[in-house]
Amino acid sequence: MHRFFISQIPEGDNISLLDAGQLHHMRDVLRLTTGDEVIICDAAGHECICSISRITADSIYLQIKEKKADRPAGVKVTVACAIPKKGKMDDIVDKLTQLGVEGIIPMQTARVVAIPSETARTGKQERWQRIARAASQQSQRDHVPHISPIKNFETVLLNSRDYDLKLVLTLEKDAQNIRSIIVDIKPANILLLVGPEGDFTPEEVDSARKAGFIPASLGTHVLRVETAAVAAVSYISLALGM
Repeated sequence: MHRFFISQIPEGDNISLLDAGQLHHMRDVLRLTTGDEVIICDAAGHECICSISRITADSIYLQIKEKKADRPAGVKVTVACAIPKKGKMDDIVDKLTQLGVEGIIPMQTARVVAIPSETARTGKQERWQRIARAASQQSQRDHVPHISPIKNFETVLLNSRDYDLKLVLTLEKDAQNIRSIIVDIKPANILLLVGPEGDFTPEEVDSARKAGFIPASLGTHVLRVETAAVAAVSYISLALGM
């Protein structure tokens, strides 16, 4: 059953979809018609089964058939990832969304080369949010992860107080294997920092330590940014459940 997202499921029994992109996808791509059933999800993670009651030129009307019980909450993982070169952030957003992350923070660090201009930043955030929405629908997620505006490294550290486990992936020799860090704990809310090609600077790792982050390693191999992000989240997902 196809899945679509709205900001909030209403209290009543009817939903009106007015988003042009979703209308095109439902009507022209999937060729859904009156009587077909879909799953509607909202930003709070609620979902319901609906049937299409009417289709017009600029809207689709749905009737709620069943409101589903909320799924049990698993561990929530937010990834602050240094922006890689050549548009690879698109793939990172897509894959991390499929893996179930709660949020993604595109991050500017000392060694980031691909720094978007101020005028381009809003457009990139909107693009990444659209990618997250599409990946959420494809992977049957019950909500879309939030894609943050681009933030610098220092701002991410300042906003990290509400996480009960904070990890910074690094190649530094004293970093602990990520498996040894999480094997005996059950965190509910994790913030993971993933650095750029060339790693975080020693000064950045030191600042992260002072902010309560644990230096973590994925092993002896030097991984690309997109590989490191996916590998770390995949392991956390398998070890702790997401």
